[in-house]
Amino acid sequence: METVQIGFWVIAGLVVVALLFDFMNGFHDAANAIATVVSTGVLKPHQAVAWAAFFNFVALFVFQLKVASTVGKGIIDPSVVDHYLIFGALLGAIAWNVVTWYYGIPSSSSHALIGGIVGAAIAKAGTDPLISSGIWKTVAFIIISPLFGYVLGSLMLVIVAWVCRNKTQRRVDKWFRRLQLVSAAMYSLGHGGNDAQKTVGIIWMLLLAAGVTAHGDPVPMWVVVLCYLAIGLGTLFGGWRIVKTMGQRITKLKPVGGFCAETGGAITLFLATSLGIPVSTTHTITGAIVGVGSVRRTAAVRWGVAGNIVWAWILTIPCSGLIAAGGYWLGRFIL
Repeated sequence: METVQIGFWVIAGLVVVALLFDFMNGFHDAANAIATVVSTGVLKPHQAVAWAAFFNFVALFVFQLKVASTVGKGIIDPSVVDHYLIFGALLGAIAWNVVTWYYGIPSSSSHALIGGIVGAAIAKAGTDPLISSGIWKTVAFIIISPLFGYVLGSLMLVIVAWVCRNKTQRRVDKWFRRLQLVSAAMYSLGHGGNDAQKTVGIIWMLLLAAGVTAHGDPVPMWVVVLCYLAIGLGTLFGGWRIVKTMGQRITKLKPVGGFCAETGGAITLFLATSLGIPVSTTHTITGAIVGVGSVRRTAAVRWGVAGNIVWAWILTIPCSGLIAAGGYWLGRFIL
């Protein structure tokens, strides 16, 4: 892989922009981890974000950097990466996140970043640098991750209903108000483990392109720590516009439903992260919430809201890619 001449301040500036994206990822996706625990009344919003942020950071010590490797080396050919491409990719991802956050749409920060990388790469060198296996694996999980969440969330609720069939509703709620703290922690752990690594991957791409890190070297630890810290801080500041959609507008949840949705989502994230697949925490928890709601009764799910969310999923990669392509050309003028 050939290195490109990139000035120190350009590298530092792009690292800061990448960390800003990571912060926004936590801010944008905070609702995924805390919406159910807030909507069921188990924790107050400020307590919930602190709980989630802590476990976002703790994920640093739990997961290997397989997702970072996929993003850094498995989406596009690393040999085409330069600072203009990184700038365009980050601009596309951040711009789409801002738009969806403003309108309260729980889209995927993860797929916005993947779309940004692909769009900027196409703007620079056409489709030749694209690594189809990595892209299709990511695209496939746009469908697979919410389906897994749906199946596991609904299955968890069926199992819990059977186990607790002879217990009073009051006693079940009391148990699961406590257990939801565990499920929220698990989900936040999976969120941090999968999402922070995407920013690790894009900074790694930049450092490899600039020759700061050799191709066979591990990711510098300062990159990993900063990325996990940034996503945790983003979660700490929260994304309240999206909490309402995720926790109340799709379906009304009780503590037992919140526990089942978070646990089903967490299992899906753990599996994807162990396989090195960058998935959307938004897609995953939405599928799990819909699964829990549909077990109660199909009418309990507001399918119109869920349908609007699916449209946002479909549009995320192409829209962020188009913005990133423009960002690549903009970067050539200003960097």
